[in-house]
Amino acid sequence: MAGIGVGLIGTGYMGKCHALAWNNVATIFGDVERPRLVHLAERDAGLAQARAREFGFARATSDWRELLSDPDVDVVSITTPNQFHAEMAIAALQAGKHVWCEKPMATSLADAERMEATARRSGRVAIMGYNYIQNPVMRHIRTLLDEGAIGTVNQVRVEMDEDFMADPQAPFSPRSEKASGYGALDDFAVHTLSLLWNLFGHAEAVMTDLGKPYADRPLEAGGRRAVENHDQANVLLRLAGGISAVLMVNRAAFGRKGRIALQIFGSKGAILYDQERMNEFQIYRATDRAGEQGFATVLAGPQHSPYGSFVPAPGHSLGFNDLKVIECRELLAAIAGKPYRAVDFSEGLRIERSVHAMAQSFAERRWVDVAAG
Repeated sequence: MAGIGVGLIGTGYMGKCHALAWNNVATIFGDVERPRLVHLAERDAGLAQARAREFGFARATSDWRELLSDPDVDVVSITTPNQFHAEMAIAALQAGKHVWCEKPMATSLADAERMEATARRSGRVAIMGYNYIQNPVMRHIRTLLDEGAIGTVNQVRVEMDEDFMADPQAPFSPRSEKASGYGALDDFAVHTLSLLWNLFGHAEAVMTDLGKPYADRPLEAGGRRAVENHDQANVLLRLAGGISAVLMVNRAAFGRKGRIALQIFGSKGAILYDQERMNEFQIYRATDRAGEQGFATVLAGPQHSPYGSFVPAPGHSLGFNDLKVIECRELLAAIAGKPYRAVDFSEGLRIERSVHAMAQSFAERRWVDVAAG
């Protein structure tokens, strides 16, 4: 049967994003077979049927375990809330399926370790949904760093901000529950850690302060409920090679929509990037002639692979969902035994260990070393 068989669990924002990627990957990239959209799972049977029609899946179910027992499903996209990732990913791997799981891996370190161990024993491919590293601009920044374009990197600053939890009167949601994880750390900081890993390697030690701007939130049924995790985090990090780094994340930052501001300082220049302007970056070269030094803005174009597979002209821009299509292609490359660029469960576990070290640092008010393995 031609084409890999796909199962999708969860049909919210990220579920639709995965469906778009599976539908588009063969159209964008000519080096992969068109996947077969086989089975979709959503907890409500009626919604499952509706989403299957919209997304193009052949079958639908309200029981995700039924999807895993489908012999036509070869790979499973898991896009459910954080607390369900571990059980579903482990069950999928044990059923012999490849796995594409959205971040974070799990809400406990023990569960993340079980996921990684299961993936390693299974021999299946298991990757995480860290699509920001797939940006052609980010790939080019990595090339510039490898080439020494700004010399030896000595400091990195990264910020991630959004404002979907900025309103103090917004109703209490599962994002504020302890069951969903640490809050800004594993909801947000994991994305920035994937970028840092992609460019410099994993964090080796961390020192953390967490913030909770609102102690409680209103319930839709009346009354209020205490917020159980933190919406803000400030972290000092020591990266591989002794690079000094600063990380600041905030889910309650009015005016910010999808900001990841990255500043990289080296011995011969600097590179600046902002996710809200994801199709460009700025570079300062200290080696330029005196009097002509300054930040140059570089627009993404076909020379920044794989931008050209989407758009033949520079400056026309890719979007968030396009990065997911690139990530989907990397997953298919991994399944085919080819070189790939993605955060697998082994690297994902290193990111999870960094997050848990940050939480430990806050609780104990000290620097904490990040376990490597």
